[in-house]
Amino acid sequence: IPRENSMTIAIITGASVGIGEATARAFQDGGYEVVNLSRRLCDVPGVHNLPCDLADPDSISDTIDALLSRVSGLSEISLIHNASQMRKDSADDCDDLSLRSVLETNVVAVNRLTRALLPGMGPGSSVLYVGSTLAEKAVPGTFSYVVSKHAQLGMMRATCQDLMGSGIHTAMICPGFTDTQMLRNHLGNDEALLQQIGSMNSFGRLIEPEEIAGVLYWAHRNPVINGSVLHANLGQRES
Repeated sequence: IPRENSMTIAIITGASVGIGEATARAFQDGGYEVVNLSRRLCDVPGVHNLPCDLADPDSISDTIDALLSRVSGLSEISLIHNASQMRKDSADDCDDLSLRSVLETNVVAVNRLTRALLPGMGPGSSVLYVGSTLAEKAVPGTFSYVVSKHAQLGMMRATCQDLMGSGIHTAMICPGFTDTQMLRNHLGNDEALLQQIGSMNSFGRLIEPEEIAGVLYWAHRNPVINGSVLHANLGQRES
């Protein structure tokens, strides 16, 4: 990737669709360089695409090498861990290989990218996690996803403690039911079920990806929320 003179950059995993794509637009509109790390291209004009399979350690190694040549010496970086695998499984039907695959993307890749990039992140930088309401609760049929999101929450809180005094802050933004392809696929593109899910908050609709993107942009620019969990769910009804 060609190095530019900008001193502000947002590195977003999974910025090709949904919340990630909307976040790429938000940061680019705010004057940041944006780099997308995913297997698919981000179509937002001006975004730098680095092909990366977060489930493949070799692919991540190549990506890290390319990133380090770009971010060295930059003063402000927002690293946004957005990409996740979400599978239908349960405690009595989740084999070890499937669980390892989910954790490879949702936890191990997050750790590798953060560890590699932290030395190049100066004061004003952030490490942000796109979590879920399932980072602090659980529902049936999403066992590996729930496990991984609880793990990400622990990573965020531990990272906050380990980075004390560095000028780098962290937070987890937990969307409610957001109108993304991942949610639609998980629900079998059942429009009636999507409407039912969307009615489970005080506004009676699904959240738009752009709304979560706005929270992420705000979270990067406001270190006062360091170590916080921010629920962005339109006031989700609790069962």
